[in-house]
Amino acid sequence: MISLWNSSLQEKISELHDDTWNIVLDETIVENSPARDWHQYISGSFAQFRCSLCRKTWGSKRVRVLFHFHLNTARNRGTIKVRRFKQKCRRCAEAQWEDPNFPVENIDVLVERLVKNIRVKCYRDNLGETNRSSVFIGRVNGPHETAHCEACHKGVCSQAN
Repeated sequence: MISLWNSSLQEKISELHDDTWNIVLDETIVENSPARDWHQYISGSFAQFRCSLCRKTWGSKRVRVLFHFHLNTARNRGTIKVRRFKQKCRRCAEAQWEDPNFPVENIDVLVERLVKNIRVKCYRDNLGETNRSSVFIGRVNGPHETAHCEACHKGVCSQAN
């Protein structure tokens, strides 16, 4: 699934000067604990989930994504680590944390926001305030359930009580 993230990044790579950047999934990165000389960016978007036990599907417009990124200026190489926070099915007693499935358009929006953040933090580019909105699919007007949100459990979700 990371290939969609990398292809979206490659479309926007010209904005990152002449450096080479790549994205890797890393479920071990922690909010407010980037490695030395790394930067952090947190964003959110709509994604869909499917329970691996009962096969129920649901959408959430509050799916948090944590990015840690670093530019090695000596090698002209940048690395982006991404952690997509999971959710649990509310129907199953033994529910597991399920990976989010982001629509391609929302991956593009997330990467676009990330690239702007990289330009500001790594290249000191002065950018105006512009942000594209995420695309929502299906019914998403239900309450946010903190008990089933990994980002809430980790203190990353803005909806955590």
